[in-house]
Amino acid sequence: MRKTFQLFVLLITVSVPTFAGGLLTNTNQHIAFLRNVARGASTEIDAVYSNPAGVAFMSDGLHLSLNGQSAFQTRTITSTFAPFAGNGGSKMKEFKGEATAPFVPSFQAAYKNNNWTFSGSFAITGGGGKATFNEGLPSFESQVAMIPVLLSNSVIAGSKPFAGTTSYAVNSYMEGRQYIFGLQLGATYKISDNLAVFGGGRMNYVSNAYYGYLKNIRANLAGGEMMNLNQYFTSAANQYTTAASQYTAAAAAATAAGNTELASQYTAAASMATNAAATAAGVAIKTADKELDCTQSGWGITPIIGLDYKLDKFNFGVKYEFKTNLNVENKTKINTTGVAAYDHGINTPNDIPSLLTVGAQYSILPSLRTSIGWNHYFDKDAEMANQKQRYLSGDSNELLAGVEWDITDRVLVSGGYQRTMYGLEDNYMSDMSFTTNSYSIGMGAAFKLNKSLKLNVAYFFSKYDGYTKESANYNGTTLPGTDVFGRTNKVFGVGVDYSF
Repeated sequence: MRKTFQLFVLLITVSVPTFAGGLLTNTNQHIAFLRNVARGASTEIDAVYSNPAGVAFMSDGLHLSLNGQSAFQTRTITSTFAPFAGNGGSKMKEFKGEATAPFVPSFQAAYKNNNWTFSGSFAITGGGGKATFNEGLPSFESQVAMIPVLLSNSVIAGSKPFAGTTSYAVNSYMEGRQYIFGLQLGATYKISDNLAVFGGGRMNYVSNAYYGYLKNIRANLAGGEMMNLNQYFTSAANQYTTAASQYTAAAAAATAAGNTELASQYTAAASMATNAAATAAGVAIKTADKELDCTQSGWGITPIIGLDYKLDKFNFGVKYEFKTNLNVENKTKINTTGVAAYDHGINTPNDIPSLLTVGAQYSILPSLRTSIGWNHYFDKDAEMANQKQRYLSGDSNELLAGVEWDITDRVLVSGGYQRTMYGLEDNYMSDMSFTTNSYSIGMGAAFKLNKSLKLNVAYFFSKYDGYTKESANYNGTTLPGTDVFGRTNKVFGVGVDYSF
C-alpha cells in the first residue's frame, strides 16, 4: 500500500489544459481563433500572437483588443478492475473530473508607423483552469481496492484473522489549478511591400496550486461492519505492544523462578506479539489520513521569430517559438503523504515545447477568404516531470482550415476545423494526466459597430477520440484491468477590437 499515497500525490498534480493547442500550449488567444482556427496567416490584431510578422500589413496607428473566454471541460475514465466490486458491487466504474475556467482574459496591442510595428500581448498561454476530482481516480482506488484481498490473505500467528474481508471505502478529494501567464513583446519590420519579419519574446510565469486528501479508509474486517482501518490497527498495535511487554515480564519472572520451559513459552509469545504489533502499526501508518497543500511557481523566456509574405490575394505566415526552459518550485504548507518530491523547496522540470506554425490565406473573392495551417509541437525535446516525454512516440501536430465571409460591410461570419494528433503510447497515458487525439470546430461572427470598433463572438468545441489502455498488471496490482479515456471541451468567447 505504500504506492497508494505516491499515486495520490501524482493524481492531484494532473495537468489541466482547458484550451486548444498542444500538451502545454494554449493557441486560442483571441476570439477570432475561436470562430476560425486557421489564423497562422492573419494580418489583423490577433496576429500579435498567431502571426506576429503579419501585423506589418495592418493600417498605421494604434490597434487594441480585449477578449474574454469561458472554457468547460470534462474528463471521463471508464475503468474495469475486478476488485472495484468491493465498493459498490461492480467491477466497472466511471471516474469523472471537471475542469473549468469561467473567465480567461487576453489583451493584444500593436502600434504601426510606416515600416515598423511594435506589438505586445498578455494572455494565459498554458493551463488556464481548475480540475476537481470529487471521487478520486482509478489509479488511486485500485490500490485501496486491493486492501480486502491483502487483508483476507494475511497470516498472523498462523491464522487468517481477516478472512472474509470483501468491501472497502475511502473519502478522497483532489483539485489542481494551473496557469501559465504570458507577457509577449516584439517588433516587426516591413522589408518590402511583400515581406515582413518579426523578432520578440514572451515571459512566462507559472502559478500552480494543488490540494487534496485521503481520509477514513475503511473495510469490513472479516465480513463484519465497515470500520476505520487506521483506528483499528492503531488500537491493535497498542494492544499487541502491551501484550508483548506483559509476556516479556512473565518470561523474566519464570526465568527467575527457574522455570526455563515456561520462560521459553513466554518469550515466544512476546516475539509473536511484537511482530504482530509491528505489522499492525505498519498498516495503521499506511491507512492514516493523508493531505497535501502545495503551490508551485516558476518562470522562463520564450524567444520568438516570424516571417510573413503577402502577394495580391495570397498571404503566407510562419512563426517559430523556441523551447522554454522552465522549472517550478514547491511552496508546501502541508505534506503528510510521505512523498519527498512535494516537500517545500523541491524543483520539478516543466519545459514549454518549441512550436512551429505555418499558415496560408487566399481571397477567393473580396468578401470570401479561405485559410489553412499546420502547427508542430516539439514535445519530445521538452523536459517533463519524471522524464515523461520519453514515453511519447513522436511530436504533436495540428492541421487547420477555415473560411470567412463578409455578409455585409458590417457583418462577418466564419468557421474553422482543427485536427490535433499526439504521439501517444500506453506508457504515457494515465488517468493522472491524459489527452487524446481530437477534432475541434469553431464558429462565430464579427460585427463592425463603427469604423474603429469591432465586436467578436464565437463558440468552439472539441471532440476527443476514445483511447483504450489494457494492462495485465493494472497500476502495479498484478491483476488485469482496463481504462478507457475520454474528454469533452467547449469554449465561449466575446471580444472587442479598437483602432485609433
